[in-house]
Amino acid sequence: MGNSAGLPPIYADKPIKLAPAKIITSFPVNTFLENLAIPAAGYAYAPDGTIFVSNHEVGKIVRITPNGNQQIHATVEGKVSGLAFTTNGDLVATGWNADSIPVVSLVNSDGTVETLLTLPDAMFLNGITPLSDTQYLTADSYRGAIWLIDVAQPSGSIWLEHPMLARSNSESVFPAANGLKRFGDFLYVSNTERMLLLRIPVDSTDKPGEPEIFVEQTNIDDFAFDVEGNLYGATHIYNSVVRIAPDGSTTIIAQAESGVIGSTAVAFGQSKGDRTAIYVVTNGGMFLPPPTGVVPANVVRLEVGKPGYPLG
Repeated sequence: MGNSAGLPPIYADKPIKLAPAKIITSFPVNTFLENLAIPAAGYAYAPDGTIFVSNHEVGKIVRITPNGNQQIHATVEGKVSGLAFTTNGDLVATGWNADSIPVVSLVNSDGTVETLLTLPDAMFLNGITPLSDTQYLTADSYRGAIWLIDVAQPSGSIWLEHPMLARSNSESVFPAANGLKRFGDFLYVSNTERMLLLRIPVDSTDKPGEPEIFVEQTNIDDFAFDVEGNLYGATHIYNSVVRIAPDGSTTIIAQAESGVIGSTAVAFGQSKGDRTAIYVVTNGGMFLPPPTGVVPANVVRLEVGKPGYPLG
């Protein structure tokens, strides 16, 4: 892995099978791209193949066309973390407001932003994913919890708070519960700080069961599933993207030379001819710079050969 930072060598013995990679666009050094969402095909305001990314520290949501053209879509007062689409093509975004209080915002298709919820009892809202038509789950990386957000009400409540979702040490700056996605009857959650991939049974009323460990010793930020249940995870400080099969085995499919230094999140393409590709956003190694120093933040396309599993 070319890792000089003294990180645990958790991927040293994993097979490497690099996917064809293409950098779609780049941002200046010290840009923290945190998350991305790709709308279903057919929205007039977003030509097929448009990607929406969160530029975390400056509170921007950037719209990127398939040819790599960048446009500011929306600005939130504060910071923006996770992104998810509503059924009508608006975006739900997690983050903090200007007073550093966790918020959930609704970003309309014209780029106007409204605060749906202010959640002073939350600490660090991160990844977000649909649970039903109007309900979303968002990871609280420092509280060790998952919030249930209903955008129709709007309301926010704790869906699950559990030690396995929390940090091993409350002083750690690393996020615990981070990315989350549903596959079948389970919600999968990465606990980055503890290097765990968890899965939580979800019953017919969308209530959680007891979390269990799916994979240990894996450093996953956000991730996405294909239709067969393979998980594609951004490893952030490990500067790679891994594929974790349903049996838990790991293959490295992208590394530094693919352009994924500081990879933070993954999403599947939605347009025709693009459904078997994943897109990866990065921060260029801001959190733990490679020997070369921090590099530009990229949006990278990786051809993985299988279509994505539907969100929500």
